[in-house]
Amino acid sequence: MFQEHLGIIEEHLKSELPFVAYRKPKTNEVISILQNDSTLHRIHDFNETGFVFAPYNKKATAVLILPDKVLSHEYQLKEFEYNTGSFPKISEEDKIYHIEIVKKGIKKIRNNKLEKVVLSRKIVVPNQSSPINIFRKVLDAYPDAFCYFWYHPKIGLWIGATPELLLHKQNTTLDTVSLAGTTKNTTKDIPMWGQKEFEEQEMVTRHIVQRLRSCVSDLSIGKVTSVRAGNLWHLKTKIWGTIRDLELEKIIQALHPTPAICGLPVSEAERFINKYENYDREFYSGFLGELNMGTDKNTHLFVNLRCMQLKGNSAFLYVGGGITSASNAQQEWMETVHKSETMLNMIFN
Repeated sequence: MFQEHLGIIEEHLKSELPFVAYRKPKTNEVISILQNDSTLHRIHDFNETGFVFAPYNKKATAVLILPDKVLSHEYQLKEFEYNTGSFPKISEEDKIYHIEIVKKGIKKIRNNKLEKVVLSRKIVVPNQSSPINIFRKVLDAYPDAFCYFWYHPKIGLWIGATPELLLHKQNTTLDTVSLAGTTKNTTKDIPMWGQKEFEEQEMVTRHIVQRLRSCVSDLSIGKVTSVRAGNLWHLKTKIWGTIRDLELEKIIQALHPTPAICGLPVSEAERFINKYENYDREFYSGFLGELNMGTDKNTHLFVNLRCMQLKGNSAFLYVGGGITSASNAQQEWMETVHKSETMLNMIFN
């Protein structure tokens, strides 16, 4: 049955019609939303229904795929073995540039101009794998993440897996998380975290709670836990409450962009990113997910973290890391290398 599901997706792709296939964390159900024509629908006020795909730049308009047809089938996971080598050589020029901007970020933080800034880079590699095969590998490699395969002929093709919830709204209940801190660990043992990761996590949690107070009451904060995403681990804290202001757009504006993909203070971090990153993030570190779906108008949105864009015979991968006063530029570079390996495995494994 699932093979037929994939066949329908492939036909939609060949016909250049918009669709998204996705699986929520810790489930085996793959859902596909298929649009009947190639019209590019834009979000106006987040009262729309469908699957939203929003860019990092909050001033740019989010895209909506209409649920003209919805499919759902179970997918049986296969064991995924990580490849630790055989990846394209890293550009020395890219390495030097990223380390230099990280050093600039650390200097600005230590001069009390920033608390944190998230700096990212784009990696271009050759790709001969089909999008369907990459998506299947993503499903196997990330059982605890939100996995997706998104396409619109007027935007492009994106595939990814993210451990970070932006928000889950059901009736008047809101759930979100703060996610920060990263370490590589290919075993299932919870890693030993350092001061830098805990401080970064606390910054993100504090900011989210502060931003939500105007529209959410009875805010509760859970304990800091460790979560695995592929061969990486992150620190996560659950935050939940009762929605006081029912305008979904206001809640999204309060949360996006989170400090986990931008920094603190947000406006100052955004200016630093725009000045030094030297590329357009597009939909990387934006958000995506179900918008006002079902009879209860359920909204389930995720931050677009581990992801790639496929164009012709090339794949564009996006990786970044949070910079704080305790950061080391060389270690921050290695963090982006480790993060890139998770998606490189989807292409070269």
